[in-house]
Amino acid sequence: MLLNRAVLLASPAANTVFTTVLTRGPVARPEIARITGLSSAAVTKAAKPMIEAGYLEELTRAERTVEGAGRPAHPLAVCADREFFVGVKVTADELIGVVTDLRAQVRAAHRVPVTDRGVDQVVAGIAALVREVSAAYSGRTHHIGVSVSGDVDRAGGRVRYSPFLGWRDVPLAELVGRATGSTVTVENDVKALTVAEQWFGEGVGTDSFALATVGVGIGCGLVVNGRLVAGGYGVAGEIGHIPVAAGDGPACHCGGRGCVEAIASEEAIVTRARRAADDPHLDMAGAIDRAHGGDAAVRAVFAEAGQAIGLGLAAMVNLMGPERVVVSGEGLAAYDLFEEQIRAAFTAQAFGAAARCPLVVRPLPWEEWARGAAAVGIQSLFTA
Repeated sequence: MLLNRAVLLASPAANTVFTTVLTRGPVARPEIARITGLSSAAVTKAAKPMIEAGYLEELTRAERTVEGAGRPAHPLAVCADREFFVGVKVTADELIGVVTDLRAQVRAAHRVPVTDRGVDQVVAGIAALVREVSAAYSGRTHHIGVSVSGDVDRAGGRVRYSPFLGWRDVPLAELVGRATGSTVTVENDVKALTVAEQWFGEGVGTDSFALATVGVGIGCGLVVNGRLVAGGYGVAGEIGHIPVAAGDGPACHCGGRGCVEAIASEEAIVTRARRAADDPHLDMAGAIDRAHGGDAAVRAVFAEAGQAIGLGLAAMVNLMGPERVVVSGEGLAAYDLFEEQIRAAFTAQAFGAAARCPLVVRPLPWEEWARGAAAVGIQSLFTA
């Protein structure tokens, strides 16, 4: 069954009804009307062609709910198998691919190592991974989402700068599209993960929230008034490059000094932990072990990282005012070593009532990041 975006783009009401059912369903028409502000007649009119096209279905009699005295309601639900989407998360060392259904439920997953970070080699690897992970869905996947760390121009399909891959100005959507024959959307990895959380995770039902990631880099995705914020230059939410140290703070790869990322990224922590432990071969796992073992100097490195993260989060919350902040990323393996400092710095620096903004810790494996890339592909259904 071919993708029929025209059904979903037929009107703003159709778009609104479908996204409401997608993110909150199964849900009855009166509830859709209440959530969206549309009239009951408008909801019914918008839903009819989507039911006929196989995007929505009315639940069976056994599954229906009852609203009011003796008035059965037939909730609408998304037909999850109507379309399938491939998501690929690109890291410096690995490609992680998933296939999801229309509700972003992972149906298949596969990983392959990155042995060469050259653009041609990575594109070839993505194409091979897509063939492998989607083999059981041949002919039923029509869109690929690819997420990459760094400065990504989603509209133009370009990776403007990815420090961990060493890329500048790469037309990745065009290259992957040519290699796979599919429509491709490229997005910053944190923003893609934020889309998945907005539609299918912690962000459901909120008008504004933020997702901050701690690990190789320090990233942040922002949703305001129900929309992912990209900003005029596509780099909104880069809390990793908020300066939190004085002018003599450590240099950052961005060219600035004293950035959160220059103090709290995995590379920054390892570099400082090696000096503290006088061990040039120490890696992140070893630093965590030393800190857990009571090495005061290494523990101080993690504490300083936590303070930097907390200050960065407070600056973002003071400016944007999200209802909640989700904290995730591979760096959560060390979260117990700097949680106290994150929360203390956040509480001290957040202005007034903003200090009540909850920090929700949510560990997410790499497959969830790939799912975020697939969610961007799902989101593409709603853009012309």
